[in-house]
Amino acid sequence: MSTQAALASPVTRFAPSPNGLLHLGHAYAAVAAHDLARARGGRFLLRIEDIDGTRSRAELVPEILADLAWLGLQWDGPVVFQSARLASFAAAGERLKELGLLYPCQCTRAEVAAAARGAGPDGLVYPGTCRGRDVSPEGAAWRIDMAKAVALAGPLEWLDELAGPQVADPAPFGDVVLLRKEAPASYHLAATLDDAADGVTLVTRGQDLFAASHVHRLLQALLGLPVPVWHHHPLVCEADGQGHWHKLAKRRGSAALADLRRAGEDGRALAEALRMGQIPTGLSLGPGVGTAP
Repeated sequence: MSTQAALASPVTRFAPSPNGLLHLGHAYAAVAAHDLARARGGRFLLRIEDIDGTRSRAELVPEILADLAWLGLQWDGPVVFQSARLASFAAAGERLKELGLLYPCQCTRAEVAAAARGAGPDGLVYPGTCRGRDVSPEGAAWRIDMAKAVALAGPLEWLDELAGPQVADPAPFGDVVLLRKEAPASYHLAATLDDAADGVTLVTRGQDLFAASHVHRLLQALLGLPVPVWHHHPLVCEADGQGHWHKLAKRRGSAALADLRRAGEDGRALAEALRMGQIPTGLSLGPGVGTAP
C-alpha cells in the first residue's frame, strides 16, 4: 500500500496489555487511533497483547472491553489476542537465526547493569558480553547483533505523520532482546509482526515509542514485512512534584477508567473532552520525556 493510501484509508489499532486496568493515557491513545480511522474511512482494530508472562491477567480483558464501550469506541472485526500468534514469533526468530543475526545470552539483569557503558532509548545498552561466545541456548534470551543487522539491511527510512520523514537509526538501542526467557517475544518483535499480520497501515501510539520505531523499521526490512506509516501522538502526563512530568502508568497507580466508569461518570463526554485536548486538572498533554510539556 502506498503512503498516500495508508493515510487516506488507514488501518489503525489499539493494543493494550492486560497487566493492569486502563487509565486516562490509554483512553487518549484509543480515542486517537479510533478517530484517525473513522475520520478517513479506515478501520480500527483491537489487539490484546497478552504474552507478558504471569503479569498478563485474563480477567482484565472484559474490563478493557467495557472501558472502550464506555468511551463510545467500537472496533472492527474480532478482538485479536497476541497469545494466538506464538508460532509466528518463533518462526521469525528462526529466520533471524538463519541469517546469523541472533545470539543467545545468559546474562542476568544485574550482570547487564554492572557491565553496561551507558543508557539508550530502552535503558541500559547491552555491552555485547555474550556476542561471539559459546553460550548455551537452553533457557537463554536471544539478542540481535545490531551492527550486523544494520549492515545487512542497509539504509532505511520511515515516515511519521506528525514528525515527517525519518532516517532509521536503531544502533543506539544496542543488541536488544528479541526472544525472551520468560516470554515468547519482546515488544519489538511481537508488535512488528502483529501489525504486519493485522494489515495495520498507520501505527498509532504514544510519543514514548517514537525511538522504538527505528528498531521496528529494521525488523520489517530483515523479515520482508510491509512498511506502515507511523503516528506518534502526545502523552497524557502527570507532575511528580519535582518539576518533571511523566506519562501516566499503571505502576504509579494512575486513576483507572474502570473506577470512573463504576462511579457513574460519562465515558462519552470524557472521550469528547480528550478529543478537544481538555485534560483533567493536575495532568497535561505532552511528550512525557521528563520535562514540562
